[in-house]
Amino acid sequence: MHMNESNDNNSRPHPDDVRRGSLVLRVFAVVRERLAKAGGARQRLLGYTLVELLIVVGLVGVLAAIAVPTYRSYIERAQMAQVILDMGAIGHMIEIYQQENGRLPDSLADIGWSKPDRWGNPYYYLNMDGASIGQKRKDRSLHPLNSDYDLYSAGPDGRTTTPLTAGISQDDIIRANNGAYIGIAKNY
Repeated sequence: MHMNESNDNNSRPHPDDVRRGSLVLRVFAVVRERLAKAGGARQRLLGYTLVELLIVVGLVGVLAAIAVPTYRSYIERAQMAQVILDMGAIGHMIEIYQQENGRLPDSLADIGWSKPDRWGNPYYYLNMDGASIGQKRKDRSLHPLNSDYDLYSAGPDGRTTTPLTAGISQDDIIRANNGAYIGIAKNY
């Protein structure tokens, strides 16, 4: 309630309220007047012209051309992040197995892991005890990535080979430096 208003029912409204109300009434009057002038033209304005439709289709196409690659990139990064998390969990399960049994497992089945990576491919595991040099994953200098075990995903393309320098290995998600690095092979 404003300062100069009284509590009785016969009091006048505050001048600010009158101005606000009259502004709303003026806007409604202008809209009503314009609609009345458009009267016959209203029927012509209900449809869209071919040019307007083509402009809208073009804009939707441009937005799709921008949005689709961005969305695919986001999905790919999310899938790789999930694989990195899975590999961290597998590494933790391997550590627990090693503490309980005094040795590394022979396969991922020994720790109860059978889930594939985000692209439906199996995770690859190799215990370094007894593995030949040809079986071990190698860095750019052709040195083995790990001294305990190799763990990796073949990545989105599902193809891999032991040296990281090979083109088909660039998208692999690898474990290197005995677990100090888990990530994309091309960034290692």
